[in-house]
Amino acid sequence: MPEPENTTLTALPGFQVGHWTDPIARTGCTVILCPPEGAVASASFIGPSPGTREGVLLSPEKKVERVHALLLTGGSAFGLAAATGVVRVLEERGIGHETPWARVPIVPAAVIYDLGVGDPGVRPGEREGELAARAASSAPVTRGLVGAGTGATAGKYLGGGVPGGLGSVCLERHGVRVAALAVVNPVGDVLDEQGGALAGPGTGPGAAAFAPGDVENTTLVAVATEHALTKAECRRLADAAQTALARVIHPSHTAWDGDSAFVLSSAALPPADPLLLGALVQEAVCAAVRDAVRSAHQNFE
Repeated sequence: MPEPENTTLTALPGFQVGHWTDPIARTGCTVILCPPEGAVASASFIGPSPGTREGVLLSPEKKVERVHALLLTGGSAFGLAAATGVVRVLEERGIGHETPWARVPIVPAAVIYDLGVGDPGVRPGEREGELAARAASSAPVTRGLVGAGTGATAGKYLGGGVPGGLGSVCLERHGVRVAALAVVNPVGDVLDEQGGALAGPGTGPGAAAFAPGDVENTTLVAVATEHALTKAECRRLADAAQTALARVIHPSHTAWDGDSAFVLSSAALPPADPLLLGALVQEAVCAAVRDAVRSAHQNFE
């Protein structure tokens, strides 16, 4: 039988994805490896408490343009330690930003808070990041309650929450391809294509028992394309990805969310029409968020 078509982020040449998952402690991490020469990258951070590593470096005015991997992880701030393991693997492979005495791998990272879902004493660390990096491949991305999405939950404004998971899609229109990977951990509901509640109680923030956890919510999004972008253009598309979250999560970008959106360009193809590219980014982000929830529910059943 022919292999099924890859409709996830790894359909883009040069990008690989790997997970480390602890299904008992309900946490994990996910690594996106860029092509060896790196990817032009920027990011948008909205919310009061985003947990990140190398986030400032991604600002358009900063000198370094290309990153070599991206880590999305559970474990709150503890989980940022997993990036060190990714750096070790890349250094071993001779990948990194060229300096006079060493190649320095650039690995931004962002976390979700999942400590209250499973065992709060188990968090991804250096070893777990290394394992995820070594597991990375161009095979279709495994989705659902895996990697950074293992302990992700949605619809928590009444307390509790339902599985949010990790999702990924790759979309193509008129020869332009955009892929997205999402870790879905918002306080709000995730909406389906008709605007109904796909995950969460569906009553919105007007409920009398509105009591979300202050640091327990963040949705992480990584968008990738082969089309050449400048760092400033990556930043604008990262803002567009944040806008897409407002279409698929209700309420979005609340005082209890620390949403982070990254855009990676391998620059392997000429620039694409910016209007089409921006529309595809938003469509891919919405689809990846919904894919995360649907995949997580399949795992949970």
